[in-house]
Amino acid sequence: MHEQYRRVSARLRSGGVFPAHPLALAEPGQVDWIAQRALSRYYLDAGAHGLAVGVHTTQFALHDDRALLGDVLRCAADVVRGTDALLIAGVTGDCAQAIREAELARDLGYDAVLLATRGEDRHATEKALLERSIAVGEVMPTIAFYMQEKVGGRYLSLQYWRSVFEQTSTVGVKVAPFDRYRTGDVARVLLGSDRWNEIAFLTGNDDSIVLDLITPYRRAVAGTARVVRASGGLLGQWAVGTHAAVQLCSRLKSIDPVRDPVRADELRLGGELVEINSAVFDVDNDFRGSVAGINELLRQQGLLRSAHCLDERDVLSAGQSDLIARVRRLHPELLDEEYVAEHRERWLED
Repeated sequence: MHEQYRRVSARLRSGGVFPAHPLALAEPGQVDWIAQRALSRYYLDAGAHGLAVGVHTTQFALHDDRALLGDVLRCAADVVRGTDALLIAGVTGDCAQAIREAELARDLGYDAVLLATRGEDRHATEKALLERSIAVGEVMPTIAFYMQEKVGGRYLSLQYWRSVFEQTSTVGVKVAPFDRYRTGDVARVLLGSDRWNEIAFLTGNDDSIVLDLITPYRRAVAGTARVVRASGGLLGQWAVGTHAAVQLCSRLKSIDPVRDPVRADELRLGGELVEINSAVFDVDNDFRGSVAGINELLRQQGLLRSAHCLDERDVLSAGQSDLIARVRRLHPELLDEEYVAEHRERWLED
């Protein structure tokens, strides 16, 4: 494995909070660059270990405008410059497009790419997806992605995951099917891989953050005990309440998966995060307002001027704004209410 790939793999496996970065729009189609930079500053000040840009939360429609995609990637890179935060870029499309986007990210100083699916990507064969992964891996370290079907993902077989984990360019996997069976499938395939301790297992399951961070998967292979456990997460939900997420992740990471009992308080926090996620991700309407919901919470906190999205179909559902306001009142500590209010003006300084 190339030294850069080893370095990124080690950083991801050491654990951390990686917020999926939203896209700040002042008006439909018009990026609010002051707010965009403010979000990056918020995440870094909150203690995030890196940023994921150009991913689902950044809006996949961004990938239809190569120039704008480059500007958004560059904006985050400029804020991160001089820190030790990892930069992860989402790449989409067929093999040729994904390679172009990976080359763009590499040239802007990004450390790894997340291989996402959208639109027609959902109908590509697993063979085509594997070929794309190999090709992009020639450009940059890759993070595989199991995305839930309701927001653009698809089922991927056990053999697919075996093949992905054999690729030396694969340094991590974001597991986000919102399905306990499929999450366990990926963990068990990783346990059986010769590269089981070279690949970071990251949760993307916003509906079970705490459970993923405390659950060890164990298997004996050739007389040696192997344990796979989520080292951290790359989550849309961590685009809000990031400071609280960093504290929670540190707390859960300190739990020994073999010796330490899980306390009821950790499970309580997990339930409260699910309640927040239900409102923000618009669960009642099959996640249709998930991206707009993140923007709306940040708007209510004064970090964004609007909840607009590039795709005019990505809007809040009826009553969703009120549900978001409700969870803000119920769980202010988990949503950084005081922290954001204290630092917001400084982050928004141009």
